[in-house]
Amino acid sequence: MAVTLPRLDRRRALQSAAAGLVALGLLLWWLLATGGGPAPSGRVTFATGVSTGVYDTYGRMLEQDLARDLPDVDVRLEQSRGSPENVERLARGRATFAIAATDAVAAYQGEGADQLRACARLYDDYMQLVVPRGSSVRSARDLKHLRVGVGDDGSGVQLITRALIKAAGLDFERDIRAERVGIDTMPRLLRQGKLDAFFWSGGLPTSAVRTLARAYPIRLVQLGDLTGPLHRQGGVTRYYRAATVPADAYEEIRRPEPVKTIAVPNLLVTTDRVDPDLAEGVTRTVIENRDRIGATVHAAQKVDLRTAVFTDPLALHQGAARYYRSVKP
Repeated sequence: MAVTLPRLDRRRALQSAAAGLVALGLLLWWLLATGGGPAPSGRVTFATGVSTGVYDTYGRMLEQDLARDLPDVDVRLEQSRGSPENVERLARGRATFAIAATDAVAAYQGEGADQLRACARLYDDYMQLVVPRGSSVRSARDLKHLRVGVGDDGSGVQLITRALIKAAGLDFERDIRAERVGIDTMPRLLRQGKLDAFFWSGGLPTSAVRTLARAYPIRLVQLGDLTGPLHRQGGVTRYYRAATVPADAYEEIRRPEPVKTIAVPNLLVTTDRVDPDLAEGVTRTVIENRDRIGATVHAAQKVDLRTAVFTDPLALHQGAARYYRSVKP
């Protein structure tokens, strides 16, 4: 026998059902918005840099945190010559994540450039011109006819060095004796007297420069006089800013003092092919483990939630954007 509810009870029942549907809808929306699917898994490749640079050290520290935070993700680190190579690897599908400087990202116009996305702005690289302490070089303009380490071909160091040499009024091919070697080789050649100077672009401090300063008297040469001529070149030079290497960056240098130079931001870069849940998880680990990584990689202390979203020239990956929305006050 059918039971007939009083009209008031029927109304309450309908209201309760409607409220339940609303609650269910909100729950489904929250799960979708926060990535309520299965935890990220599989293998990812993380392109870093040369073995003695900050990129590689940062990558190794981050690998430890990712192993804890995303246990089903198998992270494989791959060393490289630096930013330009990292960007190309990402664009061509040979890497999943990488660290790259903004100038190298902006300069890349090859296949897959439109698929590049950013997860975070990290820390700045500082350009460092290293010479023996007794050198007469006081500016990049004094490098004419000298043997200068400029970074490997295809490296981010060489990309900036070429712009600086031009800003100094010199011709890269004719006015200096460019030695196309990286930070793993340049300190040794300087000590042996086979280089008169070398350029390096990296986070502060760079372990290879610290190690050199402990064993051999060196100093850093100011590059602040090149800021104006550098920016007048246009193009990717808009990503360079005036900066100062603080006196305590390299306490191993005798009588250290602040040195004016230029800096360029680094980004954590991926592509729009990467699953949003994975991008969100990696971004969360980068931001939330800043202090632990920064205890070893001092440059990582500059990673900040307030500035991490400023990733020009790249748009944020949708997974990274989802993370920032979730922690927005």
